[in-house]
Amino acid sequence: MRHSSWPTALAVCLALLPLAALAAGRGSCTAPPGGVPIIAPLERFAARISEGGPLTIVAVGSSSTAGVGASGPEFNYPSRLEADLRASFPALDISVVNRGKGGEDAPEELARLSRDVVALHPDLAIWQVGTNAVLRRDDLVADGEWMREGVNLLKGSGIDVVLMDLQYAPRVIERPAHVAMEDLVAETADRARIGLFRRFALMRYWQSSPASEAPAMTGPDGLHMTDAGYGCLATQLSSALVANWRAETKLAHRVRNIGDSVAGLPLQSATRAAHSLPTIEMRRNDATPFN
Repeated sequence: MRHSSWPTALAVCLALLPLAALAAGRGSCTAPPGGVPIIAPLERFAARISEGGPLTIVAVGSSSTAGVGASGPEFNYPSRLEADLRASFPALDISVVNRGKGGEDAPEELARLSRDVVALHPDLAIWQVGTNAVLRRDDLVADGEWMREGVNLLKGSGIDVVLMDLQYAPRVIERPAHVAMEDLVAETADRARIGLFRRFALMRYWQSSPASEAPAMTGPDGLHMTDAGYGCLATQLSSALVANWRAETKLAHRVRNIGDSVAGLPLQSATRAAHSLPTIEMRRNDATPFN
């Protein structure tokens, strides 16, 4: 009996290893001062939460969205993001749909946005983009056009958009175009007034300040993330989305209060009160920027 129970116990221990690694990773999910804020307002996302749901998010991208490197589909970042958001909003019906396809680049993703994202009528699309382009070419002029076209398609369909930039990984940072791509994704998001999640800077921060006991965030292939990496990515992305919702809700509350306070005032006084509201560019998170 003693010997026959050993294989079963071993199988159970092996099955629990990914869970243990994920728990360890989440315990060391550090972020730079101020976190990784998503600055642009995600109005539809915020409204859906405030209304009590349901909330649908589509994650579109390549292998790091599909979850290459994770020990199972439950450990990729969209799955972990869904779990984290449900923990933050337990009363809501939240679905994060994974539309990642390994090896794809911006033109392939653009070609399927209508089918894989717009057709699902999500409230928010998170488009992870840039890594494969940097691995394949140095000239990124066309990439900017593809991103802008995709963003316009998503926005024109009434979907909130967050661009997630490239990975900070050995095989990426050895490519000369990685700096230009980080700037290009940020510029695209800024011009379109959509959300930006700075994954590259977040992962660089992990690399620059590693805890001695922290698990590796990038796998042995020098590119794809581990269970711990995907888990921490989801944790920080969830925190950024929740903070964005809180900022949007706070602003809406202030707008209502000013609207109530200026009711009945002379037009000139009411106009001055309305102009006291901060602009979109100034009102967001007071997070310390990081490089």
